[in-house]
Amino acid sequence: MAQPFSTEDLSIYYGTFEAVKKISMEFPAETVTALIGPSGCGKSTFLRSLNRMNDEIAGAYATGHIWMNGKDLNDPGTDVIKLRQEIGMVWQKPNPFYKSIYNNIAFGPRYRGIKRKKDLDEIVETSLRKAALWDEVKDRLHGSALALSGGQQQRLCIARALSVNPSILLLDEPASALDPVSTGKIEELITELKKELRIVIVTHNMQQAARISDFTAYFYVGNLIERGKTKDIFTNPTNELTQEYIMGRFG
Repeated sequence: MAQPFSTEDLSIYYGTFEAVKKISMEFPAETVTALIGPSGCGKSTFLRSLNRMNDEIAGAYATGHIWMNGKDLNDPGTDVIKLRQEIGMVWQKPNPFYKSIYNNIAFGPRYRGIKRKKDLDEIVETSLRKAALWDEVKDRLHGSALALSGGQQQRLCIARALSVNPSILLLDEPASALDPVSTGKIEELITELKKELRIVIVTHNMQQAARISDFTAYFYVGNLIERGKTKDIFTNPTNELTQEYIMGRFG
């Protein structure tokens, strides 16, 4: 059974500035939740908070709760290394390691203590297949990851995140720097991966949110204005601010 995952009154501060304001939201299993809203509205800050990546920013801190299987991930005793294996993240710009394709994928499993080549080979192949990249790179696994195209690099980064078997995947505008063909492949991949993962994605692309997400949350100046089923948000939003943004009147 999938673990419950939600936030409760979650606020994120940069010093005295409250960038995210008491957000409570659930993330159902086997779904994609899209976070939308104007630039600077707090959606990426909120996304990063879900696996404590904001801890790496000087002066940033959180109040409130992130619940996963009855445990508060904001508890000071949380092992953030293990947390980030359970809740993986892929950034806007592809960031492969300066290593081979194989070693990019094997890095996380090796860190977790998996050393046998047979086991690593299996993990590398499985992860690349899940990321729909295996057929494109199987004959050059020991070549540099930096030789891949931008779209391939982004799928490699997704495969790298999948290599440690996360249950949740956070995506921060994963296709914003890609061409339409690569974007389509990423969207197809997200649709396939949600069969076994929760996915939370930040996107500025309204059409993308409508195509791939099951739920949509609209953020504005740090507040969660509205959250609901994507088809309802895009066809019959309950808040006027949401409607104005969806229709392109601001943001």
